[in-house]
Amino acid sequence: MRATLFVVALSFGLVALACNNDELQGCVEEIAGGPRPLATSRDQRFEGKVPLGTAQCRGGESAVAFLKQPWVDWGNYFGARDQTSPKDMRGVGGALIDLEYERLELIAFNLFDNSGTFERYIKGSDGVEGPALRTWPEMRLPPDHPQYAAVGGARVDQVCQGALIRGRTLTGICNDIRNPLMGSTGTLFARNVDFENTFPDAGLDEITRNRHDGRLSLLVPDPQVISRKLFTRAQSDAVACADGYGQPGFSTTANCDYKSAPFFNVLAGFWIQFMTHDWFSHLDEGHNAAEYMPVGCRSQKVNGVETPLSPEEAARLGCRPGDAIDEAFVAESTPPPTFAANGRRYLARAPRTFHNTNTAWWDASQIYGYDDTSHRRVKRDPKDPARLLLVPIGGRREAGDRQGYLPLLTDGDPKLPDWAGQESAAFPDNWTIGMSFFHTLFSREHNQFVDEFRRRAAATPNADSGLRDPANPTRVIRYAGVTADELFDAARLVVSAEIAKIHTTEWTTQLLYDEPLFTGMNGNWNGLLGNQGPAVLPDAFRRKIDELRQSPAAHRANELYSTLASVPGIVGLGSRKRGWSLTNPDDVNGGVNHFGSPFNFPEEFVSVYRLHPLLPDLIEYREVSAPNAIHAKIPIVETFRGRATPVMRERGLANLALSLGRQRVGQLALQNHPRFMQNLRIDRLQTSTRQIDLAALDLIRDRERGVPRFNEFRRQYGLRQLTSFDDFVDQHLEEPGAVRAQQQLVATLREVYGQHRCDASKVITRAQRNEDGSAIDDCLGHPDGAMVDNVEDLDTVVGYLAETTRPHGFAISETQFVVFILNASRRLFSDRFLTSSFRPEFYTSLGIEWVDNNGPSALFEPAPVNGHAHQPVSPLKRVLLRTLPELENELDHVVNAFDPWARDRGAYYSLQWKPRKGAEADEAFRASR
Repeated sequence: MRATLFVVALSFGLVALACNNDELQGCVEEIAGGPRPLATSRDQRFEGKVPLGTAQCRGGESAVAFLKQPWVDWGNYFGARDQTSPKDMRGVGGALIDLEYERLELIAFNLFDNSGTFERYIKGSDGVEGPALRTWPEMRLPPDHPQYAAVGGARVDQVCQGALIRGRTLTGICNDIRNPLMGSTGTLFARNVDFENTFPDAGLDEITRNRHDGRLSLLVPDPQVISRKLFTRAQSDAVACADGYGQPGFSTTANCDYKSAPFFNVLAGFWIQFMTHDWFSHLDEGHNAAEYMPVGCRSQKVNGVETPLSPEEAARLGCRPGDAIDEAFVAESTPPPTFAANGRRYLARAPRTFHNTNTAWWDASQIYGYDDTSHRRVKRDPKDPARLLLVPIGGRREAGDRQGYLPLLTDGDPKLPDWAGQESAAFPDNWTIGMSFFHTLFSREHNQFVDEFRRRAAATPNADSGLRDPANPTRVIRYAGVTADELFDAARLVVSAEIAKIHTTEWTTQLLYDEPLFTGMNGNWNGLLGNQGPAVLPDAFRRKIDELRQSPAAHRANELYSTLASVPGIVGLGSRKRGWSLTNPDDVNGGVNHFGSPFNFPEEFVSVYRLHPLLPDLIEYREVSAPNAIHAKIPIVETFRGRATPVMRERGLANLALSLGRQRVGQLALQNHPRFMQNLRIDRLQTSTRQIDLAALDLIRDRERGVPRFNEFRRQYGLRQLTSFDDFVDQHLEEPGAVRAQQQLVATLREVYGQHRCDASKVITRAQRNEDGSAIDDCLGHPDGAMVDNVEDLDTVVGYLAETTRPHGFAISETQFVVFILNASRRLFSDRFLTSSFRPEFYTSLGIEWVDNNGPSALFEPAPVNGHAHQPVSPLKRVLLRTLPELENELDHVVNAFDPWARDRGAYYSLQWKPRKGAEADEAFRASR
């Protein structure tokens, strides 16, 4: 209850502002009613829905009008959808309250670890409640680990020390010094949904069997049929597109139509691929298991009955029955153990589990490596081993190009035949021009930091660098005494933190382009008090946060901790403790909080990052010398693997930055997948077609990994269920043509997934109840025996792409977003190097300044940003200016590097597609797509 009160207190003053007429009554009712209690059971959660009076106060009649819709209410509040100052202060404050409620309940109800800790999470251990546990035997290094002895060997309380805690380790061990194995290479993916509701086609319990009634299997509904009917981009000129392969010579006569988003650029689309290469992988050096499996084009529903596809029908759809792909690696597939608690029986893990072959930390492992094999592809400069090796390219004379390009993989490097001719990177799989761009960019940034450090060392060689050696913590390490290895490791910490900051405060705030998320995401990093918050907070407040982290009071402590942490921000928690000491493990580790469950990414997080519609089929290539003209149309598929090398080297990093920065991404919507992804040629496949439909494969991988279907997925995350496909039609729409288009998509969903005659005696979920408190049954509120949509069978990827009702400026759906609310916070809360070890002893003093200031010194935008004055120049913009100085004039107009660079941002989170001054002649503005 105290946590709830504090959430409200953060925005209480906003609630009463500018209330009048009917809104006044709503505000009075909200204040008089007191804070909503946090749920104590999964089926009593907030669901993002508020009472009538609260909606009236925070959003007026517009918010009230949509209360009965299944979607969250805060998107209809003042200030969340448009500027209504001063009412927007109440609306934005109310949105932040709602979002914090969601985060608190997600932390309480959505942590399911697969590694053997779940029973203690439910039951507790040694008098400590499960959600308050901080160490786990399963997170100890095993006896065969090379660092076993270094962390204490057979001791129950293994503790990392010395060289193991100085920086980010290759395999990710010792991030949490008391749980050395956590988040390291090869540990198991977690889950955010209860284990009984994973693998719905297996029907693990009666509830799941009631929900799907035998209608599901790995290939039913058919993945390729879903892809062709629900994912395919329609083309006005199929020949000009050539299924995404464009025209010879990268001719500008090529054209592939796509639904484009006005406020997000292709740079952002490739960014998320760059990020996922850092966070997770199910593959082992580019491979799954050796066995092949079919990928559909076998059947479809005809009048609701699954019917084999004829060759003629397959040809008409464009799918390929001969496609096959390698099966996924499975870590464990034996029946999971069970245990009894709280009057019910639990599964101790999911029926099948999977290894994360990457590290789970935000450690730039795609650049620096995550195991011995990947590390062999990381090349350091022999002239200065603190730097990454970048090589000059003949003919490239721009200022940034003097910093060099990635070297190529050599015969001595570990690589697949498919990777021949590629640039050398720790994570070389799924290589595209976008990966080439970001790897080169941040390799240059690594060297920029090293060079600045060298300059300071030359100017003040005897000054304290801030760095310390945990094996000899009292020795001052002066600039002149920092070794190349020490500087390399510090540079890695800086680059990793920069990348995390870019993603949190720049990429996400453009992906979710409205005021509540700008405030919330910057709050995650800097706190609600902003950049100056940590400096003005009293020590007593910091001590209270630390006490809560140590508290055995479980849920209540976790609630307060999460809420109080939003004031100073998550980054740096525990690092400013008075008397902090490198010799005290409780100081070094003191800022992390795993909320009772070891950190790793859940399979559901992997699922919601299936953002393939962001990519166009063709890159509109531009040149810095004439930025408004499109000089070529480069098919993305023609930049895969080694083919990225000539495109990058012949055309240059600055020109590619300009091209990716100006072009809009595709909308995350149905019927908007890149054509090339449905028709991808992969020579290594031992199949008759040697092609694969990646859109269909997305569905299969989710099914293989047991991701619940869309409606139960929403319930599991505390969102309200849908009762029919008609719920996908956005009730805000007024234009008849747009309504008809959405209704046609609903009809296609119904055609593909079908209907059934419902049975009200079948309860289908434990995670949610009807508004009257009754159990949810197979009829979803329709009369018993009625024909109802098979909305329960809808694949989660299809469902979130079908969501057209979204908060203002959301490029993603609310279903995807709620997964981010939990995991975006947890990966900061759990990372020592972004909390208590975010200090000069690890980063150097320059490193801390560099991350805080987005570079060696602070720079601020000359004009307010969406009403926020004195805003720092964003971190990716600073990286681009340092590594590509030839873009200075272009970037002078840019506020967020993930907003299309030639777009006029307009006033208050405008989504308009119109040119800024000087870009009126840009070809992209001649006609809307």
